[in-house]
Amino acid sequence: MQAFADLIQQLERSPGTKDRVAALAAHVQSVDGADGAWALALLLGKRRRRLITGRRLRQICLERSGLPEWLFDSCHAQVGDSAETIALLLPQLALPPAAPLELPLAEWMESRLPALAALEAEAQAQAVLMIWAALPDGQCFLFNKLLTGGFRVGVAAGLVIRALAQVSGLEEAELAHRLMGGFEPSPEAMQALLAPLEAGVAAPISRPYPFCLASPLETERLEATDPAGWQLEWKWDGIRAQLIRRNGQTFLWSRGEELINASFPELDRMAEGLPPGTVLDGELTVWPAEASQPAGFGPLQRRLGRQKPGAALLRECPAAFVAYDLLEQGGQDLRPEPLSQRRAALEDLLQGLPEAVSSPAAGLLRLSPVLPLGSWEELEALRQQARSVGAEGLMLKALDSAYGVGRRRGLWWKHKLEPMELDAVLLYAQAGSGRRANLYTDYTFGLWDGEGRLVTFAKAYSGLDDSEIAELDRWIRRHTTERFGPVRAVEPLQVFSLGFEGLQRSSRHRSGLAVRFPRILRWRRDRTPESADSLTSALALLEDPAVQR
Repeated sequence: MQAFADLIQQLERSPGTKDRVAALAAHVQSVDGADGAWALALLLGKRRRRLITGRRLRQICLERSGLPEWLFDSCHAQVGDSAETIALLLPQLALPPAAPLELPLAEWMESRLPALAALEAEAQAQAVLMIWAALPDGQCFLFNKLLTGGFRVGVAAGLVIRALAQVSGLEEAELAHRLMGGFEPSPEAMQALLAPLEAGVAAPISRPYPFCLASPLETERLEATDPAGWQLEWKWDGIRAQLIRRNGQTFLWSRGEELINASFPELDRMAEGLPPGTVLDGELTVWPAEASQPAGFGPLQRRLGRQKPGAALLRECPAAFVAYDLLEQGGQDLRPEPLSQRRAALEDLLQGLPEAVSSPAAGLLRLSPVLPLGSWEELEALRQQARSVGAEGLMLKALDSAYGVGRRRGLWWKHKLEPMELDAVLLYAQAGSGRRANLYTDYTFGLWDGEGRLVTFAKAYSGLDDSEIAELDRWIRRHTTERFGPVRAVEPLQVFSLGFEGLQRSSRHRSGLAVRFPRILRWRRDRTPESADSLTSALALLEDPAVQR
């Protein structure tokens, strides 16, 4: 595991992309297939299983060291990470000397860590203490992170794939495709991943394609082009998915590479009517057959993660797959073809399906409509209609574009609506983590209710720059009124504009509302707390999303 620990340190210290890619490539070439496979799975975030909770490790540390809880918590507040806090406190445990323990990463992941998690409380504590005593400092931190499932490293998946391309000589797009649909770390999986194209390794029939992604619209680049060269569609407010029908089996993949067939059994049955060798790209929504538009993200959220949705939930939140691209037909990869051809093939495919699959009455498989666009002057007016049809904006795709991997700026654009916006009052603050562990960066905001009281409405931690965070941190420390563990209540004096994508009713929240993707838009130093918005304002947005302040 020392080689992997050294790699993590190199990645954290490397100043540039080139150095990081070189370090990754060197590591893959220097370790055996099993360790390389596990390193890859961890770096890509494909294996983050929690075997022991951070609270349990904290308990073991406290019991051995005799440190008071308040002192541990103070240390944690400074460090910002429990695994690192424990690693730094190990000298306080006065552990007896132990023979150095050096095991391959694969052995740790496949046997040692799972066996440790299965032990009873006292035996588990003694085993953890023995390992802490036997590991060097750098490995203790890594051991804690792997055990608690909190391992993350600041390296983009694209850099890992670039390093693999250097090692294997394969195209990055080919490697990205091979990694889709899950990667079970093993020497055989690593060998298959890096095998040359002529090796003829058969791809799993379940494997999806890497998703082609859109970039935020750069209007000046768009206006220099002919509108006739673009396909305009609604940007639906669901989750991106691929629907695959191969060899008599159906696979429904989310963009997060989760297989979600069990959560949407009606789509699984519907896909039996698709021709063999079909892969559709589209949006997963809740859309009743008789409705003119989808039901929004809230009802869809009720379906996500349900392994066996009951009859009532299926009836109340009927799913639909809104198709907007055809990636594979008859087993042939259509991604290199221009969008205009793929769209024509998609329309022909859906028209030829049985009525039980794609008819309006069924409502299970829908074709995303193409919107007419005569000139760029019409674009903004169309965007403003998005919420009235249950969409969150527009998608613009070049008709001559192939279906690429990831973002290829200039080919696909997303033009989202401006967020809903309300002015709210800062009520509570909590310290962040990592490099911001010593700053109050997590904020809770409130709106006025009908009785003149501030009620918690949303939490947000993004939107302020570093200087604003530092200034607000100083203000919070001077204006704290109460403390609840790591949380401070502050004087309700500061007003912030919050942006968010949507609202839904919720009995779990004091305000009666759940807020989707809240973030801070700006610090309203010009507003008094009395002038902030009320729950009535939020309810107006909920009832009529077209209302904009």
